[in-house]
Amino acid sequence: MTIRQLEKKANLIRQDIVRMLEHAGSGHSAGSLGMADVFTALYFEILNHNPKRPSWPGRDRLVLSCGHICPVLYATLAHAGYFPRKELLTLRKLGSRLQGHPHNRDLPGVENSSGPLGQGISQAIGMALAAQLDVRKIQVYAVLSDGEHNEGQTWEAIMLAGKYKIHNLTTFIDRNNIQIDGFTENVMPVEPLKAKYEAFNWHVIEVDGHNIEQIIDAAQEARAIYEKPVAILCHTIPGKGVPFMEQDYTWHGKSPKLQEERNALRHLRTLGGKIEFRDS
Repeated sequence: MTIRQLEKKANLIRQDIVRMLEHAGSGHSAGSLGMADVFTALYFEILNHNPKRPSWPGRDRLVLSCGHICPVLYATLAHAGYFPRKELLTLRKLGSRLQGHPHNRDLPGVENSSGPLGQGISQAIGMALAAQLDVRKIQVYAVLSDGEHNEGQTWEAIMLAGKYKIHNLTTFIDRNNIQIDGFTENVMPVEPLKAKYEAFNWHVIEVDGHNIEQIIDAAQEARAIYEKPVAILCHTIPGKGVPFMEQDYTWHGKSPKLQEERNALRHLRTLGGKIEFRDS
């Protein structure tokens, strides 16, 4: 895909996220919308994966640590062909495969069960080390929130990865500066985040989390680093693409109502067109 095509795909994924959340009546809007560009870059350009063979041993792994932004994972997986897009409207419904936090035995393409923050990077480290033991040339990617850097386990894992120079591990950190109780630097400051990672022997790349070309370039650079793990610090806008949500931390864990959905979709469609659900 060209960069323009990827940008259009990210817009369509955002539209699906808005629909899903309104239909569910609950869920997390801000982070899901904010990470649409990163997930689009991952599944349509960066990851080595095969939707027709979701358990293929040679696939790269994507671990979602901040499981509450699963709407962006589900929407991206559907667009990539892992399951029909019309199933997205079952988000958070009884009996649905699309739970409020992902469960890896329910849905193809979901590599880990997540919910409790801070555990995903440890899961990713285990996968990366196992790949080294099996002599598999795969990359393991983990998506982390900035707020979960308040968790002690996150830093224990970061230290371990640096010590053992886990070069086949790359993290994408959603640096959107919010968490459920407010702005991160007011709740529990995480800065200087880049310097902290570097102190624990990580290679750090900072990108605009809405610039798909920068995201792809950073992932390519990460593959060329053989002596340490890589953290890609993605500066994102929570609620990206929906003006009344952007930079408003109250949308961290809130879904749009019907009129809000219509307003959001109207704006997104002016940016990147419209596509209806279809069995694809």
